[in-house]
Amino acid sequence: MISAISWVPKGVSKPVPSVADPPTKEEIEELIKTGALEKSGDAESEDDNGEMDVEIPKQGDQVSQALEVAKALGRAPKVTEPGAKFDDIADGLRELDMEHYDDEDDGIDVFSSGVGDLYYPSNDMDPYLKKEKDDDEDSEDSDDMTINPSDAVIVCARNEDEVSQLEIWLYVESKDGEADVFVHHDVILSSFPLCTAWLDCPLKGGDKGNFIAVGLMDEPSIEIWDLDIIDEVQPCVILGGIAEKKKKKGKKVSIKYKEDSHRDSVLGLAWNKEYRNILASASADKQVKIWDVATGKCNITMEHHTDKVQAVAWNHFAPQVLLSGSFDHTVVLKDGRVPSHSGYKWTVTADVESLAWDPHTEHSFVVSLEDGTIKGFDIRAATSAPTSESKPSFTLHAHDKAVCSISYNPAAPNLLATGSTDKMVKLWDLSNNQPSCISSRNPKAGAVFSISFAEDNPFLLAIGGSKGKLEVWDTTYDAAVAQRFGSYYKSRTQAGPSSG
Repeated sequence: MISAISWVPKGVSKPVPSVADPPTKEEIEELIKTGALEKSGDAESEDDNGEMDVEIPKQGDQVSQALEVAKALGRAPKVTEPGAKFDDIADGLRELDMEHYDDEDDGIDVFSSGVGDLYYPSNDMDPYLKKEKDDDEDSEDSDDMTINPSDAVIVCARNEDEVSQLEIWLYVESKDGEADVFVHHDVILSSFPLCTAWLDCPLKGGDKGNFIAVGLMDEPSIEIWDLDIIDEVQPCVILGGIAEKKKKKGKKVSIKYKEDSHRDSVLGLAWNKEYRNILASASADKQVKIWDVATGKCNITMEHHTDKVQAVAWNHFAPQVLLSGSFDHTVVLKDGRVPSHSGYKWTVTADVESLAWDPHTEHSFVVSLEDGTIKGFDIRAATSAPTSESKPSFTLHAHDKAVCSISYNPAAPNLLATGSTDKMVKLWDLSNNQPSCISSRNPKAGAVFSISFAEDNPFLLAIGGSKGKLEVWDTTYDAAVAQRFGSYYKSRTQAGPSSG
């Protein structure tokens, strides 16, 4: 399944990503020490000192742990099932037979005619011809790995067969209007990814970077990965997380958290485009945190919700203003310029699934709910009085099931996309606070968990769902979109299908 999608602005990615250096022995030991390679969901209880007790692996599980390390480094043997025996591993090592590596010949039979020339039974065995062939293949591989400034880059958080990863996709459009969508490279994660946020804060120097922040299931940390590096084993920055594990009586260990860390899964992330070192996070621990990614420290912790916090969003026009939505059926607005203020609160009818500020006006936002409804609000009607209720600008029964994701079109005012577990994606015209559905489709993605319009190609809508395959809907080919919003993009002379 694809649980989250983030677009990377065109021209930001390094044309040919660098290949990571092999991890050091110390880095591997740190992975094992922090439990980064252990399976999630082992937690059993948490004591009064903020330490969590979990089962420690049995001695026989050391084999599985070693295989996990090998898998993380891209060096796993052929036999990697959890039930692999010691004999299987030994066979794999014997297959390599490193002790006699230098004793082997090169496997090429060279025949001489006696006049000094060499003859090879096959061109593939001729080192000179083979080198030319390899050079051609290397050139083709290099072309495939090149990210051109015109290529759209999409990061998908994906999980399949217990393998969690980030997939970096390219959307390449040809001159004839046809598009090719394919995976460029991926990043293996230690746990199921729940949310992502792209950011350009220069964590490694320079003016800008190309990074993705990831929130994980059953993990209190936020991982930040460099998208310009391939085969990286560890994130370049980890916000919060586990400080250490100590063995206790029996088979349990106590987990001590890093200072100001979340204590549960990170469910939502939002990067602040104005203050580029600032990242907001929402967690199942009922907290909202504001992080400085440059220092790796948490600046502010807010506890204004009484249940899991699902989503956070920064205002596009007032970047100090943050929205948060929770399973406690409330949306809260906090202004960082007045941290002592209690903020503004709106009550909704179900669990909050997603939040989005209108990019075309500073005072409006929409919230999607677990019961399939969408509500729009105007913050000018808000009041901080705890007993008062601010009525929504509109209420829309958009889908038959939970609306997991919403996305405003960045170019066309009042154009909103919604995606639901009812497997449908719909486009809405919100003009005059009187929503009307102008288009709907089943993108064959299964239950839809994440949708997002592109910033620099604003009528491309990326869609991810339970089937685990990225779909990209070019909405310019939709007749209703063309009729109502065609003035916001250049007209096309040739119709074509969406790509996915």
